[in-house]
Amino acid sequence: MPRITALPTDQVRAYQSGAPDAYGNAPERAVSTGPGHPCRHCLRNIPEGAEMLILAHMPFTELQPYAETGPIYLCAAPCDRHKDTGALPEILTSSPDYLIKGYGTDDRIVYGTGTIAPTDTLLQAASDIFAKPEVTYIHIRSSRNNCYQARLDRDA
Repeated sequence: MPRITALPTDQVRAYQSGAPDAYGNAPERAVSTGPGHPCRHCLRNIPEGAEMLILAHMPFTELQPYAETGPIYLCAAPCDRHKDTGALPEILTSSPDYLIKGYGTDDRIVYGTGTIAPTDTLLQAASDIFAKPEVTYIHIRSSRNNCYQARLDRDA
């Protein structure tokens, strides 16, 4: 089965220390009002009343036509990075479905891989996409707002 990969801790710690986001702005600070604020590092919802960061994130190493950028939330205080257990993390259980797309080594979408996958079949749908040898990784995005959630990598 695919491995769920959260944002790297060094990148998140930089944001938590005020490093600029994808648009060159300092992350905004806000207070979570409860569910609906998923941290892309611990892959849990940021608890109501907890401080959080809102920032523009581009989950690619360089600008190019397929490098989508969008808003994400992070815990403002250091949190532990999600460790994949084979089960869906909390933030991937709050919607009935998710948009998933496969990408090649060139960080471009592999055409024909984009699909809206029901939550209960998300990992199987990802395995089906990984059946294409040209797919290196998959992004999981909100099917409602297109916000980046996490990355799926081939199981080692």
